[in-house]
Amino acid sequence: MGKLVWHEYSRYVAITASVYTVWAGYFGLLYRKFFWDFVSGIRRNPGGIQPAKQDALFITIMVKAPVIQIISILLGLVVLAFEYPAPFMRGTAAHRSLVTRVVLLTFQIFFAIMFYQGTNGAIWSLVALIGYSRAIMLGEVMKDPKNKRGERA
Repeated sequence: MGKLVWHEYSRYVAITASVYTVWAGYFGLLYRKFFWDFVSGIRRNPGGIQPAKQDALFITIMVKAPVIQIISILLGLVVLAFEYPAPFMRGTAAHRSLVTRVVLLTFQIFFAIMFYQGTNGAIWSLVALIGYSRAIMLGEVMKDPKNKRGERA
């Protein structure tokens, strides 16, 4: 049996979570819903749960103007540029930094958990964040890519 390479596992999970978050942000633009309205919401019959007055800020930035969804889409695309990697990111020090990925995933979790469609993407981003944290604790590093592919060392 081999040894699990945590940063590779986390990379695949982060790619999946980021694609999910981008897709959820797109659907969040179409179907706007503040996810945490059930915490302090008022139950009305008919009408269901309606957000309380203290949630007015969240209603403004998620339902009236979808700022959180747009930030979540952009952040998901940035994380995808790091994870896949985009041609301009390949081989840079920022691309090899595991701490940068942890910070980006933290922000992705924060923004994706706020709207209804982004909760699954936030949960899987948390799994990737835990995997990257474990990789950092074990001292894993991403090595420089070889310049000439296909040649033997």
